[in-house]
Amino acid sequence: MLDESAVATKYWHVLENGKVQCDLCPRFCQLQEDQRGLCFVRVRRNNQIVLATYGRSSGFCIDPIEKKPLNHFLPGSPVLSFGTAGCNLACKFCQNWDISKSREFDTLADQADPAAIAKAANKLGCQSIAFTYNDPVVFMEYAIDVAKQCRPLGIKTVAVTAGYMCAEPRREFYNVVDAANVDLKSFNPEFYKQYCSAHLEPVLETLVYLKRETKVWLEIATLLIPGLNDSETELRRLTAWVRDNLGPAVPLHFTAFHPDYKLTDLPPTPAATLVKARRIGLENGLRYVYTGNVRDTEGSGTYCHQCHKLLIGRDWYQITAYNLTDDGLCKFCSAKCAGVFEGPPGKWGGRRQAVYMQDFSE
Repeated sequence: MLDESAVATKYWHVLENGKVQCDLCPRFCQLQEDQRGLCFVRVRRNNQIVLATYGRSSGFCIDPIEKKPLNHFLPGSPVLSFGTAGCNLACKFCQNWDISKSREFDTLADQADPAAIAKAANKLGCQSIAFTYNDPVVFMEYAIDVAKQCRPLGIKTVAVTAGYMCAEPRREFYNVVDAANVDLKSFNPEFYKQYCSAHLEPVLETLVYLKRETKVWLEIATLLIPGLNDSETELRRLTAWVRDNLGPAVPLHFTAFHPDYKLTDLPPTPAATLVKARRIGLENGLRYVYTGNVRDTEGSGTYCHQCHKLLIGRDWYQITAYNLTDDGLCKFCSAKCAGVFEGPPGKWGGRRQAVYMQDFSE
């Protein structure tokens, strides 16, 4: 199984002690022969690092693009979503732990080469493909090949990621990706250490890189966990940093936590906490701040930063109002709404449709 799905990678080097260091992410795993990195899917084999899960997925389905969450990227459109297994973070609160923390190849039930995935998206009318469920950083080579197959078909690609990646592979990856939602888990370095076994600074570097040095459409999501990262002080620091370093037009989603994985002793996030976080973001000068994982029509709506009228109304993932021109101008005052808008909104709604890749393989 490992040999059939393994492909060579290039971001690694041999150390003086004979170990091979993976240079994909700031974890810098140092591996003996046949040893796996923390991500589980990158393995030392024959004195090099290979990706052991190329072409294998935990499943494919069509989602609304707003579920990623992306509210300013092809609104209302269907996105073909898939992931693999493993993750390079160790978040105790992981909401997709059955996939991201999987250590079983049985999780990878679907097989599909990049051309088949692009073909499926095209035939199914999806405007984009999302690398999601687990972090595409760990299956970068597979994701890049999918993105390259998508380009000639006019299909865009989306990375849903924690942004924990080194500079050189980051440049290669985002050279072919069109949009990203980066999970900024906290603005407290100690939170990253204690609850994610990671560091905050590389994530901030990824955010700044995406905004300042690429054309990738960027949105941010922060899962608010009661008592851990939802204090008013931290929320004011986080939103001020986004404003000052990325600009006021980068959308920020505050989403609700539910008890899972290793944090089952905490309560779900109260809706009032999300409303408070959104208010703080708006007070700090951000134009587009959203609440997520709860039903909140006001907090899920997009409003014009100039005339403050409703541009996009949403009820969960269903678009209920749309007051933008085809190129993203407010119909009331002609102010530009930041985002990627190509014609009228899609009508996919909140549906979730399973896709079986054997129907599209040669």
